[in-house]
Amino acid sequence: MNKLCQSIRFVAPFLLAICCIACSNDKKLPFYGQREARITKAADGTEKVDTVYQTIPPFRLLNQDSIYITQDAFKNKIYVADFFFTSCSTICPTMHRNLKTIFDAYKNNPDVMFLSHTIDFKYDKPSVLKKYGQKLGVDGPKWQFVYGTKEEIYHIAEHDYLVAVQEDQSAKDGYIHQGWLVLVDKHKRMRGAYDGTKSDQVAQLQKDIAILLKEEN
Repeated sequence: MNKLCQSIRFVAPFLLAICCIACSNDKKLPFYGQREARITKAADGTEKVDTVYQTIPPFRLLNQDSIYITQDAFKNKIYVADFFFTSCSTICPTMHRNLKTIFDAYKNNPDVMFLSHTIDFKYDKPSVLKKYGQKLGVDGPKWQFVYGTKEEIYHIAEHDYLVAVQEDQSAKDGYIHQGWLVLVDKHKRMRGAYDGTKSDQVAQLQKDIAILLKEEN
């Protein structure tokens, strides 16, 4: 998969989100991903159409403390998710330095969490993730670094978060991935995607978290 193909992976959901913004006059964030119309019937027999949005499915992954965590850790939380690997020498250092500024801004807010998935299934075991988090300056349950099999992580990246990842021996560090920071609401729906290497988009993420917190309170 070349870099152009990686970028295209997010085009359809992004355009879908833009349509949502254009149709809304209030300060609510768009929804990313697939959606479907579902007809429900009330007790009086009347029917209405509800829109069901794509959600992040259940998962069970090892965290930096060698403890399995599930979606329960993020119940009733807003969180920012990303995909990285600890030996990355290209976009990851910038991406996580920028995300650390968001972490610092919301470190005292219990409704906001962070979830980083390593795509290096060979090296990034929990103990490596633990040292990485400590070096970054975060050590605690608010920012979870998780490890899983290649099948688990690559599937959730591409099919659920809509982020392209790939093992590629021709790449500088052996992997190719996008630097999206994905904002997920308390109902497991994707509400934004931001290039973690660009300071203006990271600043927008910080603003959008504030909007989402007001929307869901």
